Amino acid sequence: MSKQVEFYYDFGSPYSYLAFHQLPKIAAKQGATIIWKPMLLGGVFQATGNHSPVEVPLKGKHLGTDLRRWAAYFNVNFTMNPHFPINTLPLMRGATALQMRDEAQFHRYNAAVYVAMFEQLRNMNQPDEIAAVLRAADLDPLAVLAMINDQAVKDKLKSDTAEAVARGVFGAPTFFVGDEMFWGQDRLHFVEQALA
Repeated sequence: MSKQVEFYYDFGSPYSYLAFHQLPKIAAKQGATIIWKPMLLGGVFQATGNHSPVEVPLKGKHLGTDLRRWAAYFNVNFTMNPHFPINTLPLMRGATALQMRDEAQFHRYNAAVYVAMFEQLRNMNQPDEIAAVLRAADLDPLAVLAMINDQAVKDKLKSDTAEAVARGVFGAPTFFVGDEMFWGQDRLHFVEQALA
């Protein structure tokens, strides 16, 4: 059986953005496949009693510094989006919908949304901004909108989020190599060791 790493993520997690840039390098180096697992982080927080770091005053105050350090360490372009908090429900439904239908469009969508969030600093709470980002990535905004309103897509995102919680996920990014769970972009070296 080929080596696999499962990657649970939400576009609202800047640490998932950092992992999004690093995990493919690790997977390529170790000859592993990434299993992409879009989930709704708000649903995970609600189910587990966890909270966004920005809701903890001292942690929130330190968050920008920590993210800048990690971005510099990974040599990744990053700026905290000034439009936070962003409701990622439609964005995560979009990822789920495209993953169900077209792998190439799914990967293009992930890259476009992450760039919009943490490099271009677009207000992804606004439907017209989302549409502009999708058009620039050669994705049809009307088609994606239709997909995210599909009940099957809504149900899959709910079930995938519930599955994450059932497996012990409490935040993002979270990785699994087999049954072993790793939380946070700062544990990627452990992910690499597990794949090796």
